[in-house]
Amino acid sequence: MRNHDTGFPRIDAEHDFLRARRRQVLSRLATWLRREPDDVNITLPFDEVVEALGREGEQRIGLRVIRLDSIVGSVDRGRDFDRRFRPTSARVRQRWERLALASRRGEHIPPIDVYRVGDLHFVIDGHHRVSVAYALGLSTIEANVIVVRTTLDPGGIRYRGDLIVKGYRRLFLERVPLRGEARAAVVVTDPWDYAELGEHVEAWGFRLMQDEGTFLDRATVAHRWYTDEYVPVVRMLRQADLVGDRTEAEAYLWVAGERYRLIRTHRWDDEVIEAVRSRRR
Repeated sequence: MRNHDTGFPRIDAEHDFLRARRRQVLSRLATWLRREPDDVNITLPFDEVVEALGREGEQRIGLRVIRLDSIVGSVDRGRDFDRRFRPTSARVRQRWERLALASRRGEHIPPIDVYRVGDLHFVIDGHHRVSVAYALGLSTIEANVIVVRTTLDPGGIRYRGDLIVKGYRRLFLERVPLRGEARAAVVVTDPWDYAELGEHVEAWGFRLMQDEGTFLDRATVAHRWYTDEYVPVVRMLRQADLVGDRTEAEAYLWVAGERYRLIRTHRWDDEVIEAVRSRRR
């Protein structure tokens, strides 16, 4: 028996709900006091996550035991529960307490249904069951799992705001279809930089096609840009100590813009590097 239990399951189930609501309110207050982003305690919306990452297919893999802390989002009930599935209002109280009572009596609780994206899970059906499991101190839960394959790796997604970066990166990789090492190497943190970099690569590819007098598809342009332009330039920037605390792609984009603004050229040589370095001082 828990140290706060009365021994009367119905009363304890009511107390479980009130404690969960109190913790949700205190969590919202703490977020406000720390001036954290509004989306810190919001469950991730499945449709927005998959749209940002690019949906490629799905596979039903059946019953699994999953960790509660891997459940980060919902298909359609995000407003009723926060990120740790604490109830956000009294609207769900009646059903919530029935499930808590059943759990305390040892009755069978059906598995929940979830989508799996990478290591993350999104509840299709069973939001109240997840909430009750959290409130009762459990760490795992049974779930019927459907694995969803996406174009981008969902790694790094914590909050709703992270989806903006993922979405812009997916669009960038559609415009500039890098592969393998190149795909992993070209990363920026500001989502708008992906849009700017995509335009830059397309302009570079247009000039290349003009110079060579032939049409090149997007995959070829992306490969040529990375090997002929990006890698040599990043090497120069590192030697000149112009990368700093940026990612290599951010340093490349910044210096490319400064190069053209300062001396109106698309070439790379020592004069360009020195002009940009002098400007930085």
